[in-house]
Amino acid sequence: MALQVAVCGPIECTPEEHADAHEVGVLLALRGATVLCGGGDGVMAAVAAGVRASGGLVIGVLPGRDHTAGNAGLTAAIATNMGEARNAILIASADAVIAVGGSWGTLSEIAFGARRGGIPVVSLHGWRVVDRAGREVPGVRHVDTAQEAVDAAVGPLG
Repeated sequence: MALQVAVCGPIECTPEEHADAHEVGVLLALRGATVLCGGGDGVMAAVAAGVRASGGLVIGVLPGRDHTAGNAGLTAAIATNMGEARNAILIASADAVIAVGGSWGTLSEIAFGARRGGIPVVSLHGWRVVDRAGREVPGVRHVDTAQEAVDAAVGPLG
């Protein structure tokens, strides 16, 4: 089975986050990874478009009950009827997590990944979680480019 990488990010994203997510999608598709996302707009639509443009497979894990409600770039969709609780399903199905930017939903996905342990959790220009003393909480690798995000999630190309 192909490596499954969850790519998370806000529905309302900046142009930089959109470009980063699209590039992450292209790079993951070129590595042969199956991409999982929330299936909506913003970062999710950008990563799906990048994956599809490169001939890859992208599956949306949707919050509602209509499997046709996802963005146009999806290869397939899973309707969970779980609302935001679908974030746990998305992360439980992933071998690695890449968060692009951040929203409250994205923070929950980062937390699920870090809490799960044993899988890479990567943040590209997103959340930094600190403890009450201001020290960064371990479990998330912070990067500055799409290439670094993909390399951190699935390893560098040979």
